[in-house]
Amino acid sequence: MSKSKILVIDDEPSILNLITAYLKSEGFEYLTANDGPSGLKAARTMHPDLIVLDIMLPGMDGIEMLNQLRRESDVYVILLTARTEEVDKIIGLSVGADDYLTKPFSPRELMARIKAALRRLQKNAAPLQKQALTYPHIRIDPGSRKVTVREKEIKLTSMEFDLLYILASQPGLVLSREQLLQHLWGNEYFGDLRVVDVHIGHLRMKMDEQFIETVRGVGYRFEDMDK
Repeated sequence: MSKSKILVIDDEPSILNLITAYLKSEGFEYLTANDGPSGLKAARTMHPDLIVLDIMLPGMDGIEMLNQLRRESDVYVILLTARTEEVDKIIGLSVGADDYLTKPFSPRELMARIKAALRRLQKNAAPLQKQALTYPHIRIDPGSRKVTVREKEIKLTSMEFDLLYILASQPGLVLSREQLLQHLWGNEYFGDLRVVDVHIGHLRMKMDEQFIETVRGVGYRFEDMDK
């Protein structure tokens, strides 16, 4: 894990220095950028394992940068926001951020989230024993991490794929947000449970509202029904 590459994009020197000091002490390889355009260029050339991305950036804000990056990469992104309004967090996650932290944040919490995310990514990259799931209208292949809906491939982020696979592995069973996060992270997730709602919402949009049903006040379930 110490060889993992981390890209930190923030225009505040004090934040960059703080994060990189912790990354250095943990033995990570890292690169920094202080504006949107240079951050996007670094992401394309460095191919990092994880990106820590501030929303408020000069040249191109973090939301626009992430929107462009998601057209070509599913790299894990932790969004940093100085705004406390829920809409900023929702917008950021809806364009493909995997997690977020609100400033001011604990650098130890950020490191814990980075390590947990990298462990999960390494686990996903390991040889899989999971079998492909095939239903009348959808096929989910954990080996290639491809999802095909009515013979059309649907591009999903890593988090979206994992949530879909967990739900589809237990069709008809309602799983709460806590249960889904437990499947994804074990006991290592430190963030907001509502992250699940945003990822599920984005997943349902990509699949034209098919397959995943919201059970109000309880959670979500997978069904492959004719629509």
